[in-house]
Amino acid sequence: MSSPHDFDFFHGEWEVAHRRRTDFLDPHSDWEEFPATSHCWPLFDGAANVDEIDMPHLGAKGATLRLFDRETGLWSLNWAASHSGRLYPPVVGRFEGGRGEFHGEDTCDGKDVRVRFVWADVSPTGAHWEQAFSVDGGATWVTNWTMDFSRPSGTPGG
Repeated sequence: MSSPHDFDFFHGEWEVAHRRRTDFLDPHSDWEEFPATSHCWPLFDGAANVDEIDMPHLGAKGATLRLFDRETGLWSLNWAASHSGRLYPPVVGRFEGGRGEFHGEDTCDGKDVRVRFVWADVSPTGAHWEQAFSVDGGATWVTNWTMDFSRPSGTPGG
């Protein structure tokens, strides 16, 4: 069951290993890999947080605001990108059995897509995130971006 403390593991500093497809909708496109750093701050006694990720390889930064809705027990994850200055539509979901799954609607290359974020392998020293898009209402998915988070050496848990 989800709680306002599901993302407490994420507070602090992270090193991030990115892997993303060169074409988000093509399951056969190449992967590119690059490093990044991230920092997450808690808000509302843990029922919210914000992180900023710095991706020098892309010449960009991103930010996510996560909010826990105490009435529904669901999280909304709201992503913003420095390149566009745009706040993207949220993905909404929850953690169950140590795995967080979040869904939403967006567009990619002019096509309507169903979006899925998954948080897995969560521990004080690491976590795995992945993004997938579906153009057929969720019947099939193309995983197009993964991030593996690890604590920098010398930081608590790292």
